[in-house]
Amino acid sequence: MTSSVIVVGGDEEDLSTKPLGRLSVFYYGVGHMLNDITASCWFTYLLLFLTQIGLSPRDAAIVMLSGQVADGFATIFIGELIDRFGHFKIWHAAGSALVAISFSSVFGAIFNIGWAATQVSHMAMVNCITLNSTSRVALTSSRNAFSMVANLGLYAIALVVFGVSKAGTKENTETQYRWIAYSSITVGCCFVVIFLMGTKEPRLRINLKETSRSRIPWSYWFRKILYYQVAMVYLLTRLVLNVSQAYLAFFVIDDLQMAQSAKALIPAIIYICSFVVSVMLQEIPWNGKRLKAYYCAGGIIWIFCGVSILLLPRSISSFMYAISVFIGIANALVLVTAISMQSVLVGSELGGCAFVCGSLSFLDKMSCGLALYVLQSHQSASPKVDVNIKQNFNFSVTRYGLGLVPAVCSLIGVVVTYFMELDSTILKPLCQPLLLE
Repeated sequence: MTSSVIVVGGDEEDLSTKPLGRLSVFYYGVGHMLNDITASCWFTYLLLFLTQIGLSPRDAAIVMLSGQVADGFATIFIGELIDRFGHFKIWHAAGSALVAISFSSVFGAIFNIGWAATQVSHMAMVNCITLNSTSRVALTSSRNAFSMVANLGLYAIALVVFGVSKAGTKENTETQYRWIAYSSITVGCCFVVIFLMGTKEPRLRINLKETSRSRIPWSYWFRKILYYQVAMVYLLTRLVLNVSQAYLAFFVIDDLQMAQSAKALIPAIIYICSFVVSVMLQEIPWNGKRLKAYYCAGGIIWIFCGVSILLLPRSISSFMYAISVFIGIANALVLVTAISMQSVLVGSELGGCAFVCGSLSFLDKMSCGLALYVLQSHQSASPKVDVNIKQNFNFSVTRYGLGLVPAVCSLIGVVVTYFMELDSTILKPLCQPLLLE
């Protein structure tokens, strides 16, 4: 199989590997805000909302699983269409419109299709904006930084809504979450407009369409060992983040019995730390070895955090604030590097970049949906075993979901990453440092 060829002259080739400037990174980073704020609402409040309106934990998990399955299949289908026809910004705009229209109806089915279109087009666009490895990581870091901003924005919105409106009945509860959805959509759409106005259609993709071999068959990727390694690392990373996010509030309130304010404060600490680390990662010149090193560092931190959560008794529940700092750091390290490994896998093979992103997202959606379904299925039936009555220590599904699952996934991810062979890539910093004037 012959790889695709990018038709660029000497000057254009220099431009394609030239580090990006500050504004380009910023405009790209805000493009996923609508998806991020709605996804945060999905994973943070959907299970809570469904159980509050009367669904059993198993039925709530089935609702979430069905959405994840629809989202997963949509990512592969849309990725194939993007590879065939291009036009990242059109797919992004159309997907964002579907998200905005359907999410306000309290998690409609069309939402999953729109979310997938926006995610795949935005993620695959990184590889076609530049061939510079450091700039690719900077774009991913910027995306993750604004994802943290979206998460913090959601908690601010929820704080206002829950403070103004009281949920005494099922109807009032539905009204609360509907207003959260409306507010989230409004904020997210503003950033979509900024992205569409500030980001141009990737020039490398336009040049690629001029060749006769612009699209790479799926079989090409299936023959590469690196594809399976990157897929495994990305799948495990998403399991770590999504499962821990879904059970964080339950663990803080039900297991540790902390104050209600901790339900918002601890996630806020995690997101702030992730935001700071994501911005700092944009200042580092990147190559394959550094991606592996930083991912392993983040994975090891998560292993210690997971073990700490498993063993944390209620008597020292305030220690959870310190753990949340390290969780935030680890989340940024593993997610930014895991997504950046996809760019190393794609390299200059731009004719299949959307399929790579779509297929890996499919694995992510299916695995997270199944994991949450299994955990929720045991939520009501799982006994709490007191092993130390004085410290009120107990094992529960939420403790396993927040501690054991992320720790085990992180351990496997570190092992896979250690044996991964990533090519050396271009070591050039950004044109303009983001932290220094």
